[in-house]
Amino acid sequence: MNSKPVVLHVEDEWDDQFMLQRTLKKDDIAIDLRTANHGDEAVEYLSGKGKFSDRNTHPLPALILMDIKMPRRSGLEVLQWLRNDSGCKRIPVIMVSSSPLQADMNRAYELGVNAYLIKPLAYLQVAEMLKNNPGMFEHQPTKAD
Repeated sequence: MNSKPVVLHVEDEWDDQFMLQRTLKKDDIAIDLRTANHGDEAVEYLSGKGKFSDRNTHPLPALILMDIKMPRRSGLEVLQWLRNDSGCKRIPVIMVSSSPLQADMNRAYELGVNAYLIKPLAYLQVAEMLKNNPGMFEHQPTKAD
């Protein structure tokens, strides 16, 4: 069993994936970072379908960091699915986007996002939040939550 909390990073841009990994490593933040490369893959991971069916290998995340603009299914569409899925709706979601548009922020909050951060400073903010709130992962979600 992995003792580190699982964080799912839903991001289609490799540069942004790398920036988050680098920031977390630099700040020595002990999490098990998983990546979904687009919205459909995030839903597949969270549903435990396909290659993600083994929950021992692919546990539910304690936190989701998600971009808005992605191929196949946008972050807003994934968020809407997530908040309607009874098994995953309580997982905290931080939207990490390059969009400063108030309409995007409003829609994300209407759908139940917990926070909205704007790139590129978002990854530094995420690292600070994880570093300064060690108790935020005390409750690991299960499908029964």
